[in-house]
Formats: sequence, structure tokens, C-alpha cells
Amino acid sequence: MTTLILLRHGRSSANAAGVLAGRTPGVELDESGRAQAAALVGRLTGVPLAEVVCSPALRCEQTVAPLLADRGLTAVTEQGLAEVDYGSWTNRALKDLGKEPLWRVVQAHPSAAVFPDGEGLAGMQARAVAAVRRHDTRIAAAHGPRAVWLACSHGDVIKSILADALASHLDNFQRIVVDPCSISVVQYTETRPFVVRVNDLGGDVAGLVPPEPKPGEDGAPENVEEVSEAVVGGSTGA
Repeated sequence: MTTLILLRHGRSSANAAGVLAGRTPGVELDESGRAQAAALVGRLTGVPLAEVVCSPALRCEQTVAPLLADRGLTAVTEQGLAEVDYGSWTNRALKDLGKEPLWRVVQAHPSAAVFPDGEGLAGMQARAVAAVRRHDTRIAAAHGPRAVWLACSHGDVIKSILADALASHLDNFQRIVVDPCSISVVQYTETRPFVVRVNDLGGDVAGLVPPEPKPGEDGAPENVEEVSEAVVGGSTGA
């Protein structure tokens, strides 16, 4: 059972200005975003990260930079986790985009939304989920089934990955909130994922580390269901 920490980049200058940055190059973290990135090091103390995978956007690279420096890691750049290609919507003010007819489609029926001269949200979800699954399989093979890894990406991308993990249609993904520098956590098993946290903005996350096998155990579950079944009545918090 691998554990994926989905990290949205810290607040950017475009976030502060209310502009849809999209794939515009050179968009940096603002002062608040830099503080959020620095605080991430302390938040993840006690969480042994096997790898960090990152969107190619500068604001994502800046968000994970303090963590990478602290851990002595190098991020793997993944195009599949890149921001949505918003096409001609890129760099426009959100208050103006809200007046566009397509805005209602994005809100109510996002699986049908295709941005002019850009990509569709359904296509974005497909490439993002495929990227996460590919890296998860690779990391589990390289670091073991209890590996914890982090992927830094963007709001809509992370929301689409969470919707997939929740077995929820993309048309429901606007119900999920993912704030700047928030952490969401998914644990992947043989049969299904478990969504452990969503939009976590503070607090201890050391409890996300899978426990070591008990004495005498080789670490492998007796069967797939042992790690893939939900606890009846809810988790005991053990």
C-alpha cells in the first residue's frame, strides 16, 4: 500500500491577482507562497519521502525547493502533472472569465468542457491519473509497498486525481476544494485507493506513514483484501 501526498503549489502572484495563469512561463510564488513552501519542511518532518514528482511549472518547483534541499532529493519532472492548458483563457482575469458561457459548463458539466485553443478537462484528468498511477507503480517497485511519495501539481489537476480516487465522476470534481499549499493524501492498494486527507492546511502528518510489520511478519499481507478492505464502522485511528 503506497501513500501519495498530493501537494498544490503555494500561492502565486497570479493567485493573488485573480488571474488564470495556466501554463504561462515564469509565474512565481508570492511572499505568502514562499512562506508556505518554507513551512512545508516542518510539516513533513517524520514523513520519509521516497521520491518527489513535480509539475514543470516554476511555481511548483519553487514550492518543493525547500523540501528537496532539506531531504537531499531531486524532483522528477512530470509533464502529466502540468497545469491545464487553458488556451485563450490563459492570463485572463477570473472575474471576466465568469461572464463567458463556457464558465457554466466548467462549473456544472466539466467533463464536457474544452478550453478554446486548449485542452479539455476530461483529457487533463486522463493524463494526470495515468501519470500518478505510472509513478506509483514504479516507486512501489523501487522502494517497496510502504513507500510514501509526494507529487506537486495544480488545483484542478489534483481535484481530478482525487475525484478518480473517490470513484466520483469528473462532473463532481468542483465539489472538492484544494487550496494553495494544501496536502491531500491517497493510499493505493491492489484493488482500490483510499482517500485519507483532502485540503489539509496544517497539523501533524507523521501518522500517514504506514506502520512497520509486526515482529515475525515479513511485511506482506496474507491476501489483497487485508490492505484493500475498509474498516466497518470507520477507522479506529490505530
